[in-house]
Amino acid sequence: MTEAAVVTVNIEATPEIVFSHLVEGDKMLRWMGVSVDLDPTPGGAFTIKMNDDITARGTYIEVVPFERVVFTWGWVGNEFVPPGSSTVAIDIAPSGEGTQLTLTHSDLPDEDAYVQHGEGWKHFVERLVLVGAGKDPGPDAIAEAQTTSG
Repeated sequence: MTEAAVVTVNIEATPEIVFSHLVEGDKMLRWMGVSVDLDPTPGGAFTIKMNDDITARGTYIEVVPFERVVFTWGWVGNEFVPPGSSTVAIDIAPSGEGTQLTLTHSDLPDEDAYVQHGEGWKHFVERLVLVGAGKDPGPDAIAEAQTTSG
């Protein structure tokens, strides 16, 4: 069984800029979600509304400026991956003139959940690569989608 979904990218931005897009709501909205409520401190909660039907919630575990953000993760109304049931760690480090970001999502219930979350994170991290480099990622297909699955 897969132990984690991992996405690693290089971003043409400093670790400080990348970190700000992970912990500041207005900047996060440029690459993920249609509304966010963030308290990026250990023990602080977050809610990210992906679209009208899909909402993620969790709690920050670790926040190290310009280096690392770790939080629990899950979906409101989803018994398979409920809020707080899995863990996401995002590590950022200088790499050349930019930043290497590695996102690791663990504690998911099965292989299908790892595949689905890996694909979802790849989608959003690719948008973060563009935003971090000062580019417009365009409309987000997930934000515009109306689903009933959550």
